[in-house]
Amino acid sequence: MARTPLPLAGVHVVSLALNLPGPAALVRLRALGARCTKVEPPAGDPMRAYCEAAWAQMHRGVRTVALDLKDTAGQRRLQRLLAGADVLLTSFRPSALAKLGLDAATLQARHPRLCLVRIVGAAGARAEEAGHDLTYQAEAGLLEGLDLPPSLLADMAGALMSVEAVLAALLQRAATGRGAVRDVALADAAVWLAQPRAWGLTAPGGLLGGAHAGYRVYRCADGRVAVAALEPHFARRLGEVAGLGPLTPAQCLEPATAAALAAWFAARTRAELDALARQHDLPWVTLGE
Repeated sequence: MARTPLPLAGVHVVSLALNLPGPAALVRLRALGARCTKVEPPAGDPMRAYCEAAWAQMHRGVRTVALDLKDTAGQRRLQRLLAGADVLLTSFRPSALAKLGLDAATLQARHPRLCLVRIVGAAGARAEEAGHDLTYQAEAGLLEGLDLPPSLLADMAGALMSVEAVLAALLQRAATGRGAVRDVALADAAVWLAQPRAWGLTAPGGLLGGAHAGYRVYRCADGRVAVAALEPHFARRLGEVAGLGPLTPAQCLEPATAAALAAWFAARTRAELDALARQHDLPWVTLGE
């Protein structure tokens, strides 16, 4: 059978986006079939110094070119790259893009069919503000006390939103014949991920923030178990397996139910619980300490 072409086969993406969101977006664009060229300053991408392994993984299959965009020769070479590109991905502040002659108006005059996707920290007038993943998560209400977040959620969500923006820009170009401009704000990406918390679902004491006995992390005899028996049929089965009888939605919100489940899980090993999950089709995963 003939192999189906990937959705972005034939599309050339040139990226000036450094650190995490831009390179992470290139990983997804490459998987969709795009040809990707990454332009880095002579000193390289700071991400490489932070984590060489991550940089290497994200740049697999990506052509990297070192250019000094403050230099006339570097700017000329970039323009030659853009002449054969479909999309330019950036992560500079608007003022920096303007200084380099890479603002939307200048680019569209020179390359009418080039799509521009700009990753910024925050939208609109705040695009010039300094910020990073940590500050965007903090604004979105995703931090607890003095603990750092377990992952770079704003950056990674911003990468996915950047891929979405590339696809939308290419569709718009197909309809109009001209390159489209789209912005992706990392602060908005963090707010999007924080929506369940804003709705109260995952806030402390919310349904998925500890109130539902079937949706918690419990101690077991040799580790922990993350239990996600939220739907009524899973909750009923959880109660039956734990010897409590089929649990009703109201019972799942009672502290006594959570206490009984805590005692039951504490008496069982990870191996026992793994076997029970397979046997009874229950949604839990055991973890080490």
